[in-house]
Amino acid sequence: MSAATHAPESARINLRTSPEAKALIERAAALMGTTVSGFMLQNAYEAAQRLLAQHETITLSNRDRDVFLAALENPPEPTEALRRLMARR
Repeated sequence: MSAATHAPESARINLRTSPEAKALIERAAALMGTTVSGFMLQNAYEAAQRLLAQHETITLSNRDRDVFLAALENPPEPTEALRRLMARR
């Protein structure tokens, strides 16, 4: 397989930070027994997963869940405007 068609096995992320932030991250990585790259990757990945889950998940209270399910099980009659719209199709 040529180099042009070979998919990379890893991707690179570069960033700049302040010396203070770098020192803090280095200390935290050492405490966790990992590299700075490993520490940053793990924490950024977990933060990204949490953020995406929050934006892709709808959480309902028990009451709201019951109202939603009741509406699905017993939908209201279509309005006249909806009937007209569907008749055009």
